[in-house]
Amino acid sequence: MAHWQTKRLEDALPKLVVAPAFVLGFAFIYGFMLWNGVLSMTASRMLPNYDEFVGLEQYRRLFEMDRWWVALKNLGIFSVLYVGGSLLLGLCLAILLDQRVRAEGALRTIYLYPMALSFIVTGTAWKWILNPSLGLERLMHDLGWQSFHFDWLVQSDTAIYCVVMAGIWQSAGFAMALFLAGLRGIDDSIIKAAQIDGASLPRIYWRILLPILRPVVFSTVLVLSHLSIKSFDLVMALTAGGPGFSTDVPATFMYVMSFTRGQIGLGAASATMMLVTVAALVVPYLYSELRVKPHEF
Repeated sequence: MAHWQTKRLEDALPKLVVAPAFVLGFAFIYGFMLWNGVLSMTASRMLPNYDEFVGLEQYRRLFEMDRWWVALKNLGIFSVLYVGGSLLLGLCLAILLDQRVRAEGALRTIYLYPMALSFIVTGTAWKWILNPSLGLERLMHDLGWQSFHFDWLVQSDTAIYCVVMAGIWQSAGFAMALFLAGLRGIDDSIIKAAQIDGASLPRIYWRILLPILRPVVFSTVLVLSHLSIKSFDLVMALTAGGPGFSTDVPATFMYVMSFTRGQIGLGAASATMMLVTVAALVVPYLYSELRVKPHEF
């Protein structure tokens, strides 16, 4: 009997150890998601107000605001250019390092280093670089090139592209690491067979290796898309949503409405729309990865 009880305790011990973290994680993640959804259907302003239930009124107000549509437009621009630019630059760097160049380890570290920085640090550094009175433009003027102008950061119609540049600089190394790992995992015999058949190196990469890397591409796009939808700290550090609100994205819109304008219900509605967008990306991926395929029975 004592042995049986000891066995049951040993089997239950891992569950008991994990249970508190699981319960707290479930409460603080999914519980707050639910709470946010409830707030978005109330008339909450400075403080939560559960007595005045307004249904979908906050969502109607949200989609009637020009500032929200600007934020959505900026998110579309940022996501497409950020994800596409990071993928393209990361792939080029991975192909370069796949040629077994000298000092590969040092180059890989240099390319990957920006990913070790926070978006706050990246945004602050690029704010200095792109500031017309401090950074690149000032440097060119000091070097004698007085006709050089680069004031994108202070122009409302180009500032979002400065955010894109900073984002690509930080995340291209991450994409490179994934692509390089995928390339190094491909059997060399495939490349040698293609070379024997007379295929050039660009053709081998374009016709053979890149199609094999399709799962890596999909995973990279998913992660970068997730980062772009949640982009907040990079925008706040680089432009703070300005000039005006020309570089607002949904995350900064939510912050301003909830904690600056005292519109918690409206901010919660925008946060819910961000959650829906992320779920639209993640759920299909999880379904395709976790579902039981017929041949697995």
